Amino acid sequence: MSEKPKTAKQQAKDEQRASKAAKFAAKQAKLQGQQQKNPQSELDKKPTPSVPTSSFVDDTPAGQKKKLYPFDHPSFQAYSPSAIESSWYSWWESSGFFKPQFTADGQVLPVGKFVVSLPPPNITGALHAGHALANTLQDILIRWHRMRGFSTLWTPGCDHAGIATQSVVEKMLWKRKKLTRHDLGRSEFVKTAWEWKEDYHKRINNSQKLMGGSMDWSREAFTMDENLTRATVEAFCRLHSDRYIYRSKRLVNWCVQLNTALSTLEVENLEITTKTKLSVPGYERKIEFGVLTHFKYKLSDSEETIEIATTRPETMLGDTGIAVHPDDKRYAHLVGKFAVHPFIPDRRLKIVADPYVDTEFGTGAVKLTPAHDFNDYKLGETHHLDFINILNDDGTLNDNAGPQFEGQKRFDARYAVVEELKKLGLFVKQEDHAMKIPRCERSKDVVEPLIKPQWWMRMTEMADAALQSVKHGDIAISPPTAGRSYERWMSGVQDWCLSRQLWWGHQIPAYRVHFEDNSKDAPGDERWVVARSQEEALAEAEEKYPGHKISLERDPDCLEYDSHPTHISFTKLTIDSTWFSSGLWPMAILGWPNTEHLDFSRLFPTSLLESGWDILFFWIARMIMLSLKLTGKVPFTEVYCHSLIRDSDGRKMSKSLGNVIDPLDIIHGIDLDSLHAKLLTGNLDEKEVSRAKQYQKTAFPQGIPECGADALRLTLASYTTGGGDINFDIKVMHAYRRFCNKIWQASKYILGQLPDGFTPNEESTPFDLSQKWILHRLNTAVQNINNALTAREFSKSTQIIYQFFYDELCDVFIENSKAILSVGTPEERLSMANTLYTCLDGALRMMHPFMPFITEELWQRLPRKATEKEIPSIMLAPYPQNNTAQDFPEDAEQYGLVLESARAARSLIAEYGIHEGSNVYIRSSTDQIHAVIEQQRLSIKALSGKGVARLEALGPSDLDPPKCCAIFVVSSDLTALLDVSDKVTDQAAEIQKLEQKVKKAQGTVVKQEELIGRTGFDQASDVTRAAELKKLDDARTAVQNFEKTIEQFAKMQL
Repeated sequence: MSEKPKTAKQQAKDEQRASKAAKFAAKQAKLQGQQQKNPQSELDKKPTPSVPTSSFVDDTPAGQKKKLYPFDHPSFQAYSPSAIESSWYSWWESSGFFKPQFTADGQVLPVGKFVVSLPPPNITGALHAGHALANTLQDILIRWHRMRGFSTLWTPGCDHAGIATQSVVEKMLWKRKKLTRHDLGRSEFVKTAWEWKEDYHKRINNSQKLMGGSMDWSREAFTMDENLTRATVEAFCRLHSDRYIYRSKRLVNWCVQLNTALSTLEVENLEITTKTKLSVPGYERKIEFGVLTHFKYKLSDSEETIEIATTRPETMLGDTGIAVHPDDKRYAHLVGKFAVHPFIPDRRLKIVADPYVDTEFGTGAVKLTPAHDFNDYKLGETHHLDFINILNDDGTLNDNAGPQFEGQKRFDARYAVVEELKKLGLFVKQEDHAMKIPRCERSKDVVEPLIKPQWWMRMTEMADAALQSVKHGDIAISPPTAGRSYERWMSGVQDWCLSRQLWWGHQIPAYRVHFEDNSKDAPGDERWVVARSQEEALAEAEEKYPGHKISLERDPDCLEYDSHPTHISFTKLTIDSTWFSSGLWPMAILGWPNTEHLDFSRLFPTSLLESGWDILFFWIARMIMLSLKLTGKVPFTEVYCHSLIRDSDGRKMSKSLGNVIDPLDIIHGIDLDSLHAKLLTGNLDEKEVSRAKQYQKTAFPQGIPECGADALRLTLASYTTGGGDINFDIKVMHAYRRFCNKIWQASKYILGQLPDGFTPNEESTPFDLSQKWILHRLNTAVQNINNALTAREFSKSTQIIYQFFYDELCDVFIENSKAILSVGTPEERLSMANTLYTCLDGALRMMHPFMPFITEELWQRLPRKATEKEIPSIMLAPYPQNNTAQDFPEDAEQYGLVLESARAARSLIAEYGIHEGSNVYIRSSTDQIHAVIEQQRLSIKALSGKGVARLEALGPSDLDPPKCCAIFVVSSDLTALLDVSDKVTDQAAEIQKLEQKVKKAQGTVVKQEELIGRTGFDQASDVTRAAELKKLDDARTAVQNFEKTIEQFAKMQL
């Protein structure tokens, strides 16, 4: 049905309203349809180089609901993170909002459960940006599910981090008191470690609360608390009983500095290409690596020699054989013979043939040291060679190395052996050689392969079950690259060395059995029982060895670490405490091994494990394996691996580089001097402190400005594209802080426009096309953000938030609303107020999981709908869902034409600089579009700028506009034209200018098409792809517009 023609009075009123709207619209630099704003486009703006300037003191009692201060309060006139983020968290926590909600009979809510176990941060120090990223993503999903009615639980906790904590505490002791752990003794050292734990545990929890993490602190766990210890002992005992855990004397990675065995994953390989000198803990001089030393062995009963080459000449003191390839004719006559050791005359080295030998390496003859090389270990077993250990645990040589070298440190012996070989005439040469140097990830010491009796876990069967759980879809791993890595690692898993020679950690529940008469003990004979307690161990030993008087003795290896050795119930070996006990984390924190525990029975398996991909095999895979074996269930149904955070230059974050960022320094702000001062509180040496200070001067010359937790969270989420590593830039952070201020100011405006006593009308019908458009855009944003969060597209989610609130609500609708709120009828003003309220309420709810503090502060100031007056917090308010009552696709499309027409007009006006008295024509090729443009003509004119004197809507049957017009093609059916007859007097010259612009725009089109066509473009982030596609579309539009204008000017010449 067509609308009735407007009366003169109505036309006059429309003119008045449009004139008013023009004044406000003139403030807009860009309208919807232009390239959307993005905080990163504002990076040229320097962040305010200051620490917090707010002197706000919140007098809200701890744990009570925050007192709301008026907007005219000095701390609330503009966005102030310290003022806005105060008090809310303690109220949330004390009110029990973080606890899971159940039905009246204690069951999971009908919608379902969503349970996340926080990957426990190590207690070795403060949290860093990587922790902040993980916490942000987890809390976004937790809050989103809580608002959608799920029984939601996020369990916090910390990891005792055996090796890491012991290493840090030892460094601290030496730096502060010049003491070693041996000086203290085990008991005092463990006491010191607990004191360290308590201090840093509090700091870590405080940081997580300041970041807004909605964790249920009543369920907080620690990997050495009573329940986790019980779970660890139970798991070890069960796995030992099922013959998955066994004891074996094998080659392990030994860290001399930490005096403990390491898993393969705790060893990092440093690749060098030539001779290189490196610092090694315990040596004043740098040690030479990357050198291949050639020397000769004499044959037994012959003057003949055989030349070998090695990068570790000191290990020749443990040689027991020489290997050659069976097809190598050079040595065929030597196979089966023996060489004589030059320093240990009674040791003979058997020459064996084995296809493993690479004839191209060195001389083609390989020395074999089965007790100190993993490859030689296998060859030693194959050819039944002796396994001779030449190293003490502290890295000195033992008596097996011969009296000439006994007691020397291993790398001192490296040089001594070469010198002695020269004296005997057996040295041949040295040459540069590329190699990999295995180093301890923690201490940076060079790792030594060493034979040790250790506890091991059989892994093949468990790994296969864990691999099948992913292949069958019981666990989904994303992004896909992480899933492929998981499959690759799990397909080649080896048995797991559990033992760690530490003082800080869970002690293995294993007991060595001795017969008190000692008559039946044989050298090297070991009897062990594994039990949950000393009493259980004694009973098991007596049953296993009847007729003997039995004592349980602590493993003698412990004696060198304990200044007061005694016969006690535990071995000194400790479980690989970082990964074994934390491998039980998802089930143990819910009560396992008590499977009747309500949390375990209701909430296990958990829903999601979110972590960095770098510990996918370290930890995540082991949780899956242990859970499947011990509970028969997967520990979680989804794994999401976030990217690693690097500094703005793309470097890995390291304390020694000074580029590790404390999230609290971003939240509160910090000046440069204070950043420098924090470097002195750690364990960095003087050189590292100096280097770190230099980086800080470059990266943060004026310190880090106060940004607040909400800006921090939104920034980290925006970085999370599921792609490569993240280069973290503080300038991006500050841009999102400005976005928080935009939210604050826009909300102030909307709240200020609501009438006194305003009560939202949930059934209010929008009367204006712009209202229907914004409600439709809100509904679209709601659908898109729910879909994005379901797909774990965090970056896309932040773009949806930014686009709706900044580009659509603020830049278009709020500006449009001002005219109606000023000159509209009471009914129109009330309708507009309802629409503004609906948009703000929906936007705050939509943003809450990302920015909990500012959204709570503002939502508490909003009037409540009649049906929601009892909802105490926004975190318990329903999350926005698709609302068909707010779906106006046709109206939105029509208003889109209005915005596009205004954008085109403003673009032409800017291009030709006609800012006063301009005449604009909007030409439509269909009657339907023409009707919309005609109806909204005054709105388009107002939105096009105050310099527009006249704007006409031309339909298919209307006369052509003046010939001297510049053209902007909005679409194939819609064109904007600007009369430039007063501006362009020389059409030929203008055509030449336009032709140059066409060439430039065409060049951009070609460039963008090449970029978009490159391999890998589809792997770029959503934001990047959208921006590049937008550039291409703009360039193509420009070409079209310039060519159409050239045609127009050419007609004028004719």
